[in-house]
Amino acid sequence: MTVIRAALLGFGTVGQGVYEAIKTHQKRLQERLGKKVEIAGVLIRDLRKQRSLPKHILVTDNIEDILAIDDLDIIFEAIVGNEPCYTYLNQAIEKGCHIITANKAMFAQFGTKLLEKAKQHRVQVGFEATTAGGVPIIRTIEQLLQVNKIEKVEAILNGTSNFILSEMRKNKLSFPDALQLAQERGYAEADPTNDIEGIDAFYKLMILSELIYGGQPEWRTVEKQGIRTLTSEKVQLAEQKQKRYKQIASLTKKDGKVLASVKPILVNKAHPLYHVEDVDNAIKLETSLIGTFTLQGPGAGKLPTASAMVEDFIYVLEKDKSIKQQGEVVYS
Repeated sequence: MTVIRAALLGFGTVGQGVYEAIKTHQKRLQERLGKKVEIAGVLIRDLRKQRSLPKHILVTDNIEDILAIDDLDIIFEAIVGNEPCYTYLNQAIEKGCHIITANKAMFAQFGTKLLEKAKQHRVQVGFEATTAGGVPIIRTIEQLLQVNKIEKVEAILNGTSNFILSEMRKNKLSFPDALQLAQERGYAEADPTNDIEGIDAFYKLMILSELIYGGQPEWRTVEKQGIRTLTSEKVQLAEQKQKRYKQIASLTKKDGKVLASVKPILVNKAHPLYHVEDVDNAIKLETSLIGTFTLQGPGAGKLPTASAMVEDFIYVLEKDKSIKQQGEVVYS
């Protein structure tokens, strides 16, 4: 049986999740691909930190060592920040590797350039994991909504903020206490700014904007409000009125202009996002033919993001195989 050789860039929460998913679902992957999937290398930042990896896997802090791996087919990227991630992915594409990324900040800014470069080098880019954790919104839009016009998006795109608001309502916690609980459970970083100030959701919304409307609004024009100012009293008062605060990312196009915002909004029981709780993400799409529908699922945690990356892995390889069999090059 031939082997698909892969490398991981980053071995934090998401990188470990991808490694575990491939290890525990190896049989399923082999049945689908007809090949064994092998993690050949892992790029890390600190070589002094102990990691439970087999000796046959190259562990290095040098991207050149990863790119030098013989017959490397695909790279899973799970690094925080624009750089050195963007540079590494450019190098991987030039080498002829498919790439799967979970980096929403980088992809919101440079995704279009990476996709164009991948097209030139005849490789594929998977970015499902950049947007809504385990919710397959990217694939849904790309494959299932090719005729429908998406008229409006309303979404909960940050599981951490949703968890905090859920705890403030259900258990009457203060904002600081709910945030601390989110950190203890691994849903929030030590510095939670991106989550609670709407920045993380903003990046994801920009990726959706590019995908749906072929462009993004000027970033400085997008209203961003966090949830830090919401008190337990406000949340409880809303609950008494049968309403709930949700950090909602909104996207629409009017008179040729893309309009977007990320802010806490009060929704009532009739709203599809009212019942979305804990770390779940949900995306409500208003479309021209289907009408309105909502996708929902886990938006935070190791395995939901890893699941999105591994599913992208299958999709990317099968798409590449199909293109080669057809003898033509058509890249999205």
